[in-house]
Amino acid sequence: MPTNYKILGQVATSATTSTDLLTVASSTQVVVSSIVVANRDTAAATYRISAASAGASIANAQYLAYDVTVGGSDSTVLTLGITLSATDKIRVYASNANLTFTAFGSEIS
Repeated sequence: MPTNYKILGQVATSATTSTDLLTVASSTQVVVSSIVVANRDTAAATYRISAASAGASIANAQYLAYDVTVGGSDSTVLTLGITLSATDKIRVYASNANLTFTAFGSEIS
């Protein structure tokens, strides 16, 4: 089973819309080592990150971060070590349209 270290997903979200950052492909496992949240605006914003098993609908139990503030023109790096299986999802949400999310890690197929 080869392991590929890579950018697992990148997205610039729309305001107040839950967006898939990463969906694990079939016959694949993923380890998310870190997620970077970058604020491209000068005003502070908030974000949410959730992990869903088998792409389930968003539920309160899935949140890894909820309404966390990232300062204007700043970024936050979350060191995680999350393990995911085929069809699992990481979703993100932002209070405005100026946040970018990037997931780094390894893909095992």
